Amino acid sequence: MKTIGLAHGNGGEENGRLIEELFYRHFQNEILQQAEDAAVIEQGWLAFTTDSFTVTPLFFKGGDIGKLSICGTCNDLAMMGAKPKYLTCAVIIEEGFEISNLEKIVLSMKSELEKNGAVIVSGDTKVVPKGSVDRIFINTTGIGEIRYKGISSNRISQSDLIIVSNSIGRHGASIFLEREEMEFSTALESDCQSLWPVVEKLIEAEIPIKAMRDATRGGVAAVLNEWAKQSDICIEVEEEKVPISREVQGVCELLGFEPFTLANEGTFLIAVDPKDAPKALKLLRSMEASSMAEIIGEVTAGYPQKVLLKTPYGTSRFLELPSGELLPRIC
Repeated sequence: MKTIGLAHGNGGEENGRLIEELFYRHFQNEILQQAEDAAVIEQGWLAFTTDSFTVTPLFFKGGDIGKLSICGTCNDLAMMGAKPKYLTCAVIIEEGFEISNLEKIVLSMKSELEKNGAVIVSGDTKVVPKGSVDRIFINTTGIGEIRYKGISSNRISQSDLIIVSNSIGRHGASIFLEREEMEFSTALESDCQSLWPVVEKLIEAEIPIKAMRDATRGGVAAVLNEWAKQSDICIEVEEEKVPISREVQGVCELLGFEPFTLANEGTFLIAVDPKDAPKALKLLRSMEASSMAEIIGEVTAGYPQKVLLKTPYGTSRFLELPSGELLPRIC
């Protein structure tokens, strides 16, 4: 590896290798090596995370870069059982960017902050010459108060069940259609949304949560493979159980995409003990943001550190980490 390619930012194999072989190697410490969505700090009562957003187009069906920047960081905190509290916001703006569009972005951020009960407490603004950056990039860093301790992708064990909260692939598919200006007669839009209200209900219902993760870059395939590796388990997924909208399925069939590797921005996976799965599923389905929740798989001893996808036709294949250039600029 001599230069960085677009594949290094896809959330898949190349991205993981870059993180492990460069950043983890030089920044090595016990907290970072947990490889969670957010770091648990201060004796386990604070969660801390950061993310940057460069999506193209800036405004898309279901959201914009502002909404995405708040959802992305707050959702990473929520996946660790933490209520989002305080965020920073840093923006790099290209000379000539319309102030009216900047205000739309800021208002989207404000709206999403209110849904999470969080506030921006610090920030930074840089304006660079035209051509130095593609219109606007946003970084948000978040601190959350952990309301449920012990959530970890290293805790999943045999017989646990895997639940997905929503239909998959909508963000990646919708962003691609809009960016390429492909005219499809479809109501497809991004699933971009804040997940803390859903997670809060799971915590209030006292459902024991083993692991949670939102399926962003690399999609469901990336999350499942990360879990299989970190907990040294095999995850067997029933393909026909995975909720995929007709619109996403159509886009995938037409363009050759794999729905399991398409990005999501308001869909998460949760691992629970079999005895807790019915209650968790019922609660998730009772909320609009997760009304399409399904139990899609279970943990077995079959193939350690592998994800096995079982098709409706009685065959099986390994669901691998995505590799190569997927959909650039999706978040």
